[in-house]
Amino acid sequence: QVQLVESGGGLVQPGGSLRLSCAASGFLFSRYAMSWYRQAPGKERELVAVVTSAGRITNVADSVKCRFTISRDNAKNTVYLQMNILKPEDTAVYYCRSIVRGFQYWGQGTQVTVSS
Repeated sequence: QVQLVESGGGLVQPGGSLRLSCAASGFLFSRYAMSWYRQAPGKERELVAVVTSAGRITNVADSVKCRFTISRDNAKNTVYLQMNILKPEDTAVYYCRSIVRGFQYWGQGTQVTVSS
């Protein structure tokens, strides 16, 4: 079955960097767009960025432009989120998502906390 497993979260100081990974299995990864979302405490889940099956980056949230980069490695069935210049307002649980054959799948999430 389809599985998405995020990793790489943690506690980081403001201005620091983290790279999140999402390992996918159970479907032909290279054929599907992948996206990252995040949900901060008390807020709705929001889209961070999308990478298409062709590797094109779309729908990058204004709040993370020029700081976060989504990418994918089809050989490793993995999508990444490189996060630079982190701010306290980036604190959230980060999820990867894909829609495979009409069904939506989410990972379990990875916590990112930006604090001094």
